[in-house]
Amino acid sequence: MEWVVVTTIVALSFGVAAGYLLKGWIGKKGIYAARREAERIIREARREAESIKKEASLQARDQLYQSQRQFERETREKRNELQRMEARLAQKEENLEKRIGFLDKREGEILKREQDLARKEKEVEEKRAQYEELIEKEKRELERISGVSAEEAKATLMRLMEEEARADAAKLIRRIEEEAKETAMKKAQEIIALAIQRYAGEYVAERAVTVVNLPNDEMKGRIIGREGRNIRALEAATGIDLIIDDTPEAVIISSMNPIRREIAKVALERLIADGRIHPARIEEVVDKVEKEIEQSIKEAGERAVFDVGIHNIHPELVKLIGKLKFRTSYSQNCYVHSLEVAFLCGIMAAELGLNERQAKRAGLLHDIGKAVDHEVEGTHAAIGADILRKYGESRAIISAVATHHDDHPETILGVLVQAADALSAARPGARREMWETYVKRVEELEKIGASFPGVEKAYAIQAGRELRVIVESKRISDEEATMLSRDIAKKVEKELSYPGQIKVTVIRETRAVEYAK
Repeated sequence: MEWVVVTTIVALSFGVAAGYLLKGWIGKKGIYAARREAERIIREARREAESIKKEASLQARDQLYQSQRQFERETREKRNELQRMEARLAQKEENLEKRIGFLDKREGEILKREQDLARKEKEVEEKRAQYEELIEKEKRELERISGVSAEEAKATLMRLMEEEARADAAKLIRRIEEEAKETAMKKAQEIIALAIQRYAGEYVAERAVTVVNLPNDEMKGRIIGREGRNIRALEAATGIDLIIDDTPEAVIISSMNPIRREIAKVALERLIADGRIHPARIEEVVDKVEKEIEQSIKEAGERAVFDVGIHNIHPELVKLIGKLKFRTSYSQNCYVHSLEVAFLCGIMAAELGLNERQAKRAGLLHDIGKAVDHEVEGTHAAIGADILRKYGESRAIISAVATHHDDHPETILGVLVQAADALSAARPGARREMWETYVKRVEELEKIGASFPGVEKAYAIQAGRELRVIVESKRISDEEATMLSRDIAKKVEKELSYPGQIKVTVIRETRAVEYAK
């Protein structure tokens, strides 16, 4: 509205000014014409101003009307929103009043229940006091009649129940063990196969490869040869796998046969030192090394036979004894182990008044099967017995070798071989066990065995691989002896660290003594 008025005033002012200017410009002679022109301009300016004024007034009225309608619409919406909010508040207030009424009702019920519970609790306490008084009277009456106190009766009952439970548990364990024996062989084979798979990686990496050092990495190319002909010739001649990888200045010889690995190692070292590496030279050197290794095996066998002091042994057996120089068992060299067993057998046989040379012979040959157990199926004891039978050894020697791992050897010679084998294998240091650890383990083992009630004596034998426990027959029954062996074994597993396994044997005997007068 204001800008319309301002526009009108400006237009009038402009018209008046223009008229006066025009009047002055024309001069005195055209005053009349100029006046008429000025009056006309003024009239037009006034008409224009009136038109602008009317238009501005209409626009102002329209804008005012629109603003009024907008205000009324917003006011109506606000009023409707307020009405809806009032309705919701009224509904909530009504619900809240209902909720309060319901809670008041529940509170009354809870108070009533609490009063009932308090009354019942009081009645229960009164009845409990009455029952305790009656029980006490009955206890005193029972003690008077039986002549035994309640604590003594309880202890007797608990002891009887414990003995009965232990007896039942021992019978159940014995039955379970008998059932388990039926499937033990299959399960044992599965466990051994699993153990072999888990141990194979570490064992093979340590025992089935030999590293040959090279003067430089250029030598690898010469060993491979043109299109790999040299490495193929070496592998074909020796029966090994030659691995050439990124290891600096070294190649790896891989084979499960230790003799083949030794032949390949010596031959490769000689070829490297000589510098002439080609298929013909490789075959020549390998053939020469095979003869030398075979001769060294024979000399090792003859030296062992000479050191033990036995004679009339088949030349093939001498070679097999020499082959044991390249065989290990639990990190113990079988050649040295066989010599130890032979000497131990001879000493024990001499003390017992038996044939010393025969005992040494059995001891030296007891592991002969290990020289070819990678070529022939079966246990090394059975393989060794077949070999000795083939080359005309006596029945006593064959029996001792075949049963040196059985629980009950057939002959006294078999017992000597078994004892000497255990002594050599379990000797501290033979299988990487320190002396201090061994002594401490044996002492702890005997201490654990003697810690159980009813045990008379406990002895660690076979260098700590077996625990013999002697119990009092009056205090420990046959069923309890079974439980005792399991309890001792569990305690040993829990408190000791040891290689392999420890056999726990519980011995219970009943002696009847009478004198004839």
